[in-house]
Amino acid sequence: MRIGWLLFALCLPVVSVAAERVISLAPSLSEIVLELDAAGQLVGMFDGGDRPAALADVPSVGRIGQLEMETLLALEPTLVLLWPDSVSQAQLRQLRQFGVEILVARPDSLERLAQELELIGARLGRADKGQALARRLRERVAQLRQLHARERPWRVFYQIWDKPLYTVGGRQIISEAIAVCGGRNVFEDLPVAAPQVSVEAVLARDPEVILAGSDAQLDGWKAWPRLAAVREGRLLQVPDKGLERPSFQMLGAIERLCDVMR
Repeated sequence: MRIGWLLFALCLPVVSVAAERVISLAPSLSEIVLELDAAGQLVGMFDGGDRPAALADVPSVGRIGQLEMETLLALEPTLVLLWPDSVSQAQLRQLRQFGVEILVARPDSLERLAQELELIGARLGRADKGQALARRLRERVAQLRQLHARERPWRVFYQIWDKPLYTVGGRQIISEAIAVCGGRNVFEDLPVAAPQVSVEAVLARDPEVILAGSDAQLDGWKAWPRLAAVREGRLLQVPDKGLERPSFQMLGAIERLCDVMR
């Protein structure tokens, strides 16, 4: 009889207990928790930029590169959502030594973002919500690709910052967002997520579109009239900085980017 019950128990599905005390160590991951309708499970988060109103009262555990370990441990998390570069390797080892469960998320593609919405949703007991968001993301991205496809994609330079000059490499999710909108990142061959480049390198790759965060940054390129983007009047302001935060809200930011790049 005991053997029979044991075999029956082994055949039962394993039920994962939802993490009830979650700490997010990246603004994009905090947004995902909110998008999953799980804000009540978030007991700590990194500061960085404006907080969503629904997370205004969530305790801070520092900011990127400045984790307050004692504060984090005092909150007794059952799960820490981690962006790989948000803490030092020493602090990561320390978290693991304390037995804290860690979920590392760094989507470098839109499909990977969809998978992480599903994964985090399941871990927070919001599997249906995570799957629904992932499905909407995949379907809309496919529609946008078809709608904005060009026989020859525009050569696009995406400027993160001007002094020094930073852009995005090919393994950065923004590079794929550009492709969805009918462009091709002129620095897609660079493996670094946010490489520093020179003006000379941009001139050599002669982008037909330059995207930047402000008119002041764009105006600086007018000193180089030989650039195709300057000649053709395609110095475009990034319409939504949500492109730089990979969560479900990025879909709306991509839609607005595509409208600007028509």
